[in-house]
Amino acid sequence: MKKILFLGSAAALVAGCATPPPSGPSVMVLPGSTKTFDQFRFDDNECRQFASSQIGGQTAADAQTSSAVKSAAIGTAVGAAAGGLIGGNSGAGVGAGVGLLGGSLAGTGASESSGYSLQRRYDFGYQQCMYAKGHQIPMAGRYAPYQQSSKQAAPPPPPPPGPPPPPPPAKSS
Repeated sequence: MKKILFLGSAAALVAGCATPPPSGPSVMVLPGSTKTFDQFRFDDNECRQFASSQIGGQTAADAQTSSAVKSAAIGTAVGAAAGGLIGGNSGAGVGAGVGLLGGSLAGTGASESSGYSLQRRYDFGYQQCMYAKGHQIPMAGRYAPYQQSSKQAAPPPPPPPGPPPPPPPAKSS
């Protein structure tokens, strides 16, 4: 029994390390050049609702929690079944503890992935809505480092020679 309690505590500690992402957009949007700040705030609120409806009203934190709990529950059930088959009643308890720990560890990775995917879908919907309302979406520019050249650029080569001129007309006497 002490092993199960210890393994459960360890699993809870590991699962507690996952921090949920923000419940709003994680991208920057700037007010459009013809928009007031009050219009921007109104559109921001409207687009947050739109983005939330695009992902089914579920927050990224909800998706993470759901995924982690499902993985831990499945791990516990599989561990208990395997422990019961291998070691009888005493093996079922140990198997459940090991399954809980393994399921919790797997659930941590799955929950991070679920939260990240949901956050990206939310951000895409939010940006699309704000852009459609006339606001600006900052984009990364291409950076070309300045190259200081000590030489002057060489002049371009001369054009290739053209066809030879036609022969002069023959003189008739």
